[in-house]
Amino acid sequence: MRFRHAGAVRLDHPGLTAGVLYATGIDARADVGPRVAEYTARASERLAAEGAEGGFPEVLAWRRAFARMGLKPTQYRCASESLLRRLRKEGSLPRIHPVVDLCNAVSAAYAVPVAALDADRIAGPLFEVRYARGDEEYTTFGGAVEHPAPGEVIFADSAGRSHARRWTNRQSGHSAVGEHTRRILVVAEALHDGAEEVVPELLKTVAEELAAHWPAEPATAVLTSAAPEFVFPDAGKPAG
Repeated sequence: MRFRHAGAVRLDHPGLTAGVLYATGIDARADVGPRVAEYTARASERLAAEGAEGGFPEVLAWRRAFARMGLKPTQYRCASESLLRRLRKEGSLPRIHPVVDLCNAVSAAYAVPVAALDADRIAGPLFEVRYARGDEEYTTFGGAVEHPAPGEVIFADSAGRSHARRWTNRQSGHSAVGEHTRRILVVAEALHDGAEEVVPELLKTVAEELAAHWPAEPATAVLTSAAPEFVFPDAGKPAG
């Protein structure tokens, strides 16, 4: 299994810095509450000091990218902006699964979108962030099936399934991390100035937290135009 951003996406968004993490040995039993609280507190402190998330450089970069893609930024928000907005308004983030809770909290702390996916629900051999053809299938968390618009940036597997719509806006229910998840793929993406320093730090943070809470030895990589692909380090065959 390989993960990459299509050349056309990188060409249109030259400021993209992406980090990828793969880990096995995941379950739903770990107690990440104290760590989640620490990262959400960090995010809340920044909101209190700097004001609403819409002014953060990390968020503004995604708003500009969404606008270039023809999306209204205040209607379709990147995942980290949505988390920060919820944290600012409600004072907390939803509890879903230890891995998701941890990734959401880290995402809020760094103001960078972080996707956590069940790797066994992704059909290989290629998982790619690319422009949609329009015939891909996307499953909502409610179970409905949608077809991304042609030209929309999606996370697409080799079976033509879309695992995210509008790039960093919304993940699919099909590959959501749940109680049966054992292998995960985590993707962090940033477009702002300084992302090349922030994303490796974020990736290291997630890897250390996973290793501290699960019997996992995460494999990580920062993807660049010169090294655009991540190869999963085991031969496990995804269920698709």
